[in-house]
Amino acid sequence: MGIDTVRTTAADEAADRRREQRGWYFYDWACSVYSTSVLTVFLGPYLTSVAKAAADSDGYVHPLGVPVRAGSFFAYSVSLSVIVAVLVMPMVGAAADRTGRKKPLLGAAAYVGAAATTGMFFLDGDRYLLGGVLLIVANAAQSVAMMLYNSYLPQIAPPEERDAVSSRGWAFGYAAGALVLVVNLVLYLGHDAFGVSETTAVRICLASAGLWWGAFTLIPLRRLRDRRSAPREATAAGLRQLVATVRDMRRHPLTLSFLLAYLIYNDGIQTVISQASVYGSEELGLEQSTLIGAVLLVQVLAVAGALAMGRLARTYGAKRTILGSLVAWTVTLGAGYFLPAGAPVGFFALAAAIGLVLGGSQALSRSLFSHLVPPGKEAEYFSAYEMSDRGMSWLGPLVFGVTYQVTGSYRDAIISLVIFFVLGFALLARVPVRRAIGDAGNPVPEKI
Repeated sequence: MGIDTVRTTAADEAADRRREQRGWYFYDWACSVYSTSVLTVFLGPYLTSVAKAAADSDGYVHPLGVPVRAGSFFAYSVSLSVIVAVLVMPMVGAAADRTGRKKPLLGAAAYVGAAATTGMFFLDGDRYLLGGVLLIVANAAQSVAMMLYNSYLPQIAPPEERDAVSSRGWAFGYAAGALVLVVNLVLYLGHDAFGVSETTAVRICLASAGLWWGAFTLIPLRRLRDRRSAPREATAAGLRQLVATVRDMRRHPLTLSFLLAYLIYNDGIQTVISQASVYGSEELGLEQSTLIGAVLLVQVLAVAGALAMGRLARTYGAKRTILGSLVAWTVTLGAGYFLPAGAPVGFFALAAAIGLVLGGSQALSRSLFSHLVPPGKEAEYFSAYEMSDRGMSWLGPLVFGVTYQVTGSYRDAIISLVIFFVLGFALLARVPVRRAIGDAGNPVPEKI
């Protein structure tokens, strides 16, 4: 084979890889609108108001006969969605690795989540149970889909490209979230001009996120490629497969150590994202339009933040950059505890701080973990990774909900999340990532 032929082949492979990477970015573009418009902005306050409409004179609802304070129902629903996802993700991840058929599984999970989100249009009156069920289905489906999506990263990007590719994916997602949130804000604030009530406007915003999710999922499904592998033994049931995956991870203790740190600090990140609008509306007494504007600011700054932290990682390494972001998260939560009620300027300042570190801390965590996964086990390992990703954490919302249930104070609930960032920082600082990458059987990048 001549030199020109080799160069042509290499150029073709690089072009194919870039095309697949661009398709991969578009799944973040598709599903991040759900995380932004539904989980972060509209559903928390709206489902809480629906639950309060169904509550008894003491402020409790009784799903399946269990007394739950209406203000905690949303947080508990998020936690329950993770329990469902924990049972499903390891089974689907192992099946994807064993068959090489990630794309059909990604499509199925994405469209189940999109359908459940679209169905939120019918959430009105006192139908809090319908809202809880749709939230659980949509969140669990998004967890499964994101696990499969993330597991493509080590296959579509060589080690030296992963921080940049992962950061661009997050930037695409936040750009889509900002774009749709602007449209949502116009509809919500001008609902009278559009001839709809405020609650109908919220329901339209919820359902539109599902339609967006389903429509743009077509792009990655066309561009991503399955990597076929030889058929292997049947996949175990969810809980058994989770045990098998964790047992396999014990052969890579440094990978497991990083995952533990990530699960803890990302639990805090996702709980802040999912509960911030409830905190702003219930504790600080802010208008829905203020909350939407703050989240829009987060989305805009998160695009720049993700790309900027990707550049910082090239200079200082992903681990150091993530550790710096955890310090910033801790300081931000502390400041949030002292915010006076009815202070939109302070809330916007906190939103700006969150936006600058949000995308980068998540994107770099994803790319760093991709180096620690043994080849051929991408989806299986990312199933464990995904258990705490994108607002699917169970422990953080549970701590938040229980703290509020016990104290009746959202300030106490929000400050309780500091422990996740402090403990996550301490655990991550102890992980020797270079040795962890080598132990996983992967090449060690020059800067990590």
